[in-house]
Amino acid sequence: MTEERVIRVVLCDDHAMVRAGLRALLGGAGGIEVVGEAATGQEAVDLAAALAPDVVLMDLQLGDGMDGVAAIRRVLALESPPRVLVLTTYDTDADITRSIEAGATGYLLKAESADELYAAIRAAAAGRTALSAPVADRMMAQLRAPRPSLTARERDILEQLAEGVGNREIARRLFISEATVKTHLGRIYEKLGVDTRAGAVAVAKERRLLS
Repeated sequence: MTEERVIRVVLCDDHAMVRAGLRALLGGAGGIEVVGEAATGQEAVDLAAALAPDVVLMDLQLGDGMDGVAAIRRVLALESPPRVLVLTTYDTDADITRSIEAGATGYLLKAESADELYAAIRAAAAGRTALSAPVADRMMAQLRAPRPSLTARERDILEQLAEGVGNREIARRLFISEATVKTHLGRIYEKLGVDTRAGAVAVAKERRLLS
């Protein structure tokens, strides 16, 4: 009878109490071993490179410095990258989309039970997607939602917004007046259901409206 391979895990969360709780929780799971703890995104990258774990459990909000999504990208850029499983309290469309696009194998909420966490870690280590039920529901709803119909000019302006360009410069680049830019912005906000430039860019990225 062959011995079950132990899944080696690195924890990344900026709260020491959360890490201690996770370490204790995972200590009760057969075949899972916590080999390192990181309080920052950079520490997670460094530990992933040094310890070559099978899975990194990654929180998204990590205080100052590199956030979880940036850390996911850095970890997955390593020569022999581990799987990254997001474990967070945040389930917004933007957070889910950014994490999956960055390459996360799964997205789990901290409200999950111990057994669900164990199963997700084992799934991630095997290269299978692991999603909390609420996250899976949000992703399905997002995929089913009709994409807003934007004109070519509105898309041009959205691209400029994503670059952080102001109204005056948008007008100059697109050879239109500032008043026209403002009119288009109003229509974009209405179609996307937002009221700020940052909100428009966030929704556009979530719904893949930007090239």
